[in-house]
Amino acid sequence: MGRAGIEQYLYLLDEAFGGDDWHSLLRNLAALSVDDWLWLPPNGARPIAEMVAHVGACKYMYENHAFGDASLRWDDPLVDQKRLRQASTESIDELMGWLREAQRVVRSSVASLADDGELVRARRTNWGALAETRWIVKSTIEHDLYHAGEINRMRALRQSNDRWAFEAG
Repeated sequence: MGRAGIEQYLYLLDEAFGGDDWHSLLRNLAALSVDDWLWLPPNGARPIAEMVAHVGACKYMYENHAFGDASLRWDDPLVDQKRLRQASTESIDELMGWLREAQRVVRSSVASLADDGELVRARRTNWGALAETRWIVKSTIEHDLYHAGEINRMRALRQSNDRWAFEAG
């Protein structure tokens, strides 16, 4: 059996995370100022920094349970979703390095699959269920895109530029 499916998933993982298109996670994060990371909209409870930490934490958690020894728990410091407590260039760089490493770990595990037959293999999830490998990878891709959109909207509200591009003037 070949690896065409695996290669397609790797492409989609890369594009959702760091592709050049406007919807990738890293592209949306690049549009932030230091002051945007901990800002909360009225009645908001999660700043962008927590959303980013959530995305990375889920990458580590999904990978550990699906491909590793399933030992990672939500109380482990590795998956602390409130890891950015003060916004500075240095602390944001540290958070981004941690996020990039989370992506590298997931990507490496997917890349190490022997062939496309592995995509339908049942694997552990962090909530105790079994799911096909392709579902876990698909969910990781969707998770990046979902939160990239959420981050984009919060950034637009914070920066007062929440308009469609064709309406900007």
